Amino acid sequence: MEIIQAPAGCFDLLHQKPFHSPSISIRNGISSLSLASIKTSPISLNNSRKLLTASCSLLDDAVSGSAVQTFEVDPMLDIKKKAMVVSPGLKGTSIYLVGINSTMKTRLGNLLAEALRYYYFDSDNLVMEAAGGEAAVKQLLDMDKVGLRESETEVLRQLSSMGRLVVSAGDGAVQSSTNLSLLRHGISIWVDVPLDLVAKEIVEGGVRLFGSDISPTASHSEVLSQVAMLYKQMQEGYAIADVTISLQKVAGGLGYEDVESVSAEDMGMEVLTEIEKLIRVKKMMEDAARPF
Repeated sequence: MEIIQAPAGCFDLLHQKPFHSPSISIRNGISSLSLASIKTSPISLNNSRKLLTASCSLLDDAVSGSAVQTFEVDPMLDIKKKAMVVSPGLKGTSIYLVGINSTMKTRLGNLLAEALRYYYFDSDNLVMEAAGGEAAVKQLLDMDKVGLRESETEVLRQLSSMGRLVVSAGDGAVQSSTNLSLLRHGISIWVDVPLDLVAKEIVEGGVRLFGSDISPTASHSEVLSQVAMLYKQMQEGYAIADVTISLQKVAGGLGYEDVESVSAEDMGMEVLTEIEKLIRVKKMMEDAARPF
């Protein structure tokens, strides 16, 4: 844990209250689901927090010495400042994260929701709840794949009718033109994570990819091969996203030799910077369209 010294009393921490989830109901041929039953408040990211020790000199005619005070500083402070700059231009537009599921994608979604004071949803979790659980999803993949895809579309349709959301969108979101059109209701971000890292998370962390038969008990090479096949099927859909944020490129830009050194905060800053560029371009186009 890093200790930094600064004058006592220099920092006032910002604490945000969690949101209550919006209440909407998803109904389809499989089941019905109230989004209010899903935890949507931004969860606490398990990143280490820095302690800042404040130290200042107390000097006058009679007394000399020092005073030390310790502060716990939110590592997301810079992200929140950037979000405050971006938010007015965003005007509540929702953000959809696409790409193969990974812990980075999940952490990034929660981070952005917290910084922008948005609600966070994982569309795969909502579909799973509507279907009746993971076992029911597996059964539907074998017996009623069409019904499962319709459920995915219904989830996206209802989410797209709302604003101020960060949605971690499952692969079903890029498998049909209807679903891709629903993503156009917001800004889509392709979170491009190296496949080797995804395979590692599946094998070592037991991470499961929704709607796939990839087994975490298989060898790393077998899982990597299966992940590569899935990526090839989805790549065209991912590429339609408004912005691509590559974990590998972010690592290179920051001078990291290891992509696992990239934090969710690093990725979040990159996302907000790219959104800021999109907003700027949109404004320029709107200004250019105005008559003299």
